[in-house]
Amino acid sequence: MARRRNRESSARTSKIFPIIDYTIESLDMEGRGIARGEDGKVVFVTGALPFEKVRAEVVREKSSYNQARTIAVLKSSADRVVPKCQSFDICGGCAMQHMDGRAQVSAKQRVLEDNLQRIGQVKPDTILRPIAGPTWGYRYRARLSVRNVHKKNKVLVGFREKGGAYVADMEACEVLPKHVSDLLMPLRELVGQTSLIEKIPQIEVAVGQSRTVLVFRNMDALTADDEQLFRAFGDAHGVDIWLQPKGPETVYAFHPTSENLYYDMPDFNIRMPYRPTDFTQVNFHINRVLVSRAVRLLEVAPDERVGDFFCGLGNFTLPLATVASHVIGIEGSTQLTTRALENAVVNGVDDKTEFFCRNLFEVTADDLRGLGRLDKYLVDPPRDGADALCLALAQLERGEKPTRIVYVSCNPSTLARDANTLVNQAGYRLSSAGVVNMFPHTAHVESMAVFDLI
Repeated sequence: MARRRNRESSARTSKIFPIIDYTIESLDMEGRGIARGEDGKVVFVTGALPFEKVRAEVVREKSSYNQARTIAVLKSSADRVVPKCQSFDICGGCAMQHMDGRAQVSAKQRVLEDNLQRIGQVKPDTILRPIAGPTWGYRYRARLSVRNVHKKNKVLVGFREKGGAYVADMEACEVLPKHVSDLLMPLRELVGQTSLIEKIPQIEVAVGQSRTVLVFRNMDALTADDEQLFRAFGDAHGVDIWLQPKGPETVYAFHPTSENLYYDMPDFNIRMPYRPTDFTQVNFHINRVLVSRAVRLLEVAPDERVGDFFCGLGNFTLPLATVASHVIGIEGSTQLTTRALENAVVNGVDDKTEFFCRNLFEVTADDLRGLGRLDKYLVDPPRDGADALCLALAQLERGEKPTRIVYVSCNPSTLARDANTLVNQAGYRLSSAGVVNMFPHTAHVESMAVFDLI
């Protein structure tokens, strides 16, 4: 390995870090290249792709691994492309713009399969075809950070920098819809003109099918001049302005005082209203395909009862209600189950749905029995997975268990852990699994798995 020395720029330390040539073996779950140093220590290299040879600057040394950043590509991968976004090198919003889009999907599929095998000790009988869609302008949900930087004498609005807490100095964003990207510079000017220049830490972006909402986290009350500025901005750019003085429950429409956002699922004739701070998928186009495939894979008969665990606003519950005899949605928040029922009423499926508030991270076998016989399960947990639910399933008698489970995951490691429980303790087989490229150009791996009772 070629080696030379480079002095760390930080004034707080005189430590000298090396610049080293590495051969990249694979990618990690954050989209970084994985290499090994001369001493055998693992090195995570930002900006490097598998099978490349790169020159990288070590930026952090740990006892068991190092972190480095690519400063030159000595031997390029065939999958390397020129990043479309001019801010890619500094912005932490994307990790893989330097990799061909199809190769990104393949890499995520390998991450999923590796986690299932290594953590779950399981292998799917069939690999599902990846769900993918547009890779640019797809991000209809985003949380932008805001900071008044005195040294630069300007307000910054955007994502955080790679590996840091600072806001990236970005003028455009290729993964945001163009009309939202075009607002980044005007938003700088708007915040800079208000009395809240130091009191707006973030702006939530929510793009629905008919309108765009910007939620300003205002830590102080607006003055009359501020109100005029916000109204004028909304009118000039055709966006709705919402304010959030405290927690998410305090959000309200400021100008205009409009109705909630919505997205449609035409395969089921469902319209889903939602508030801009509600959890929804970042891309409702991919979500349509995701929901349709999940319902199709579940193979629900008209006389069957289905359980939708971690149901949220009813994203899966309501479509399932169009094909099942009855659907029970379970969520850990009374506010969410109330909203889900409201959405069921709006869509005329309230007679086929019920919603219950349960702590699904502490659910027991008796809790599942209390729901009555459920023929199929749809499970869509947060990143922590559904550990307690899977363990509770393992304690049920065979006749009490659903015959099929469709598990939608946003974390391949917790999916793999839960797959281990379902296969090796609960009596299921992993029939199929595949990735959903919900977040192109990021290392985020969304996936879907099907479990059948043996």
